[in-house]
Amino acid sequence: MNVQIRQLATTAPDFEAEFQRVLHWAAETDHAIEQRVAEILADVCQRGDAAVLEYTNRFDGLGATSVAALELGRAELDAALAQITPAQRSALEAAARRVRAYHERQLEACGRSWSYRDEDGTLLGQKVTPLDRVGIYVPGGKAAYPSSVLMNAVPAKVAGVGEIIMVVPTPRGEKNPLVLAAAAVAGVDRVFTIGGAQAVAALAYGTATIPKVDKVTGPGNAYVASAKKHVYGTVGIDMIAGPSEILVLADGTTPPEWVAMDLFSQAEHDELAQSILLCPDADYIARVKAEIDRLLPDMPRRDVIRASLEGRGALILTRSMEEACEISNRIAPEHLEVSSREPGRWEPLLRHAGAIFLGAYTSESLGDYCAGPNHVLPTSGTARFSSPLGVYDFQKRSSLIEVSAQGAQMLGRIAAELAYGEGLQAHARAAEFRLDQNDQPGA
Repeated sequence: MNVQIRQLATTAPDFEAEFQRVLHWAAETDHAIEQRVAEILADVCQRGDAAVLEYTNRFDGLGATSVAALELGRAELDAALAQITPAQRSALEAAARRVRAYHERQLEACGRSWSYRDEDGTLLGQKVTPLDRVGIYVPGGKAAYPSSVLMNAVPAKVAGVGEIIMVVPTPRGEKNPLVLAAAAVAGVDRVFTIGGAQAVAALAYGTATIPKVDKVTGPGNAYVASAKKHVYGTVGIDMIAGPSEILVLADGTTPPEWVAMDLFSQAEHDELAQSILLCPDADYIARVKAEIDRLLPDMPRRDVIRASLEGRGALILTRSMEEACEISNRIAPEHLEVSSREPGRWEPLLRHAGAIFLGAYTSESLGDYCAGPNHVLPTSGTARFSSPLGVYDFQKRSSLIEVSAQGAQMLGRIAAELAYGEGLQAHARAAEFRLDQNDQPGA
């Protein structure tokens, strides 16, 4: 099966123009989707449970009589855990342990309160507190993602979030036991079998049955992404995710079939997913291309993979690995594999990526499921300024300031001077009231 994937070379005179075509992705949501989502959000905000029930029954083909009937009790989650195979349960629990251990390290590194006193006795610091209630969205349409449950719920639990509300669509009433088992393992508090824009609206605004949350995290389709964008400000959100991406930097030492399959691993998600190989070895690129053609016919999702590779994929010949690193920084990919004999040599040159996978044995798929770091990553070049989901997304920080009487003498004069300069006399006088009598203006 011959895949018509773009093959570029950085030495070609038209490389820059072709490269930009590879990167181009229209992130704008379809206007009809935006309008429909806005209508659903407004309806849920106004009618609450009645609107949620109506849309859920219509879109998921259910016949529920109340939103309360769409909530799954703990007994059903535990039953799902007992229902899955021993191998599945073992894998799920092992993955959860690794994800939890990683995020506990993250909590130690950046999630603690701290304070200090300066020389005049003034206390300054930061108080870190968890969010009270978080909603996590788990896709449940074309595929089921228990890994998404772990990656959203476990760091929230580690952060100390008081209550986790999970929503997951169940089209035609089909509940995935592995997803529900993951909720049991991760410690999700409440689960509602609703999805789409109406689920995001219910979490953001609250209804008689579904409690209002402080933040909504988790991936979804275009309707979910649009809804999250609309409710931002009423609640927090993690990010607006685009199609999945993988970029492989290869020096030609990894078996080419490994790299071909790694490119497939993202392409199989979606026709709009992007898989790119950067390599300075033309012969190796040809061998990877041959493996793509050889392996594709046996892939169950071959039609999706082919559409992705032909629509947005690329095999790019670079002058050197150094140039490959420079191009990688321009792309700022979601997943970045450094498939080389000396990954540590290249890692210092890489500044922008959601997650960096070092060495030939570190396939991106290990990060998706069980390595430990979070698989909710910035896409579409946003790794230039944003980070993976983590403990810090489920916490907030408050500044601590306690000024001593001595400190007020020095800080008060500074503040008053600046406040008068801004024309804010009450600010200045509030600071001056704390000055000793002899330090008052005109004393």
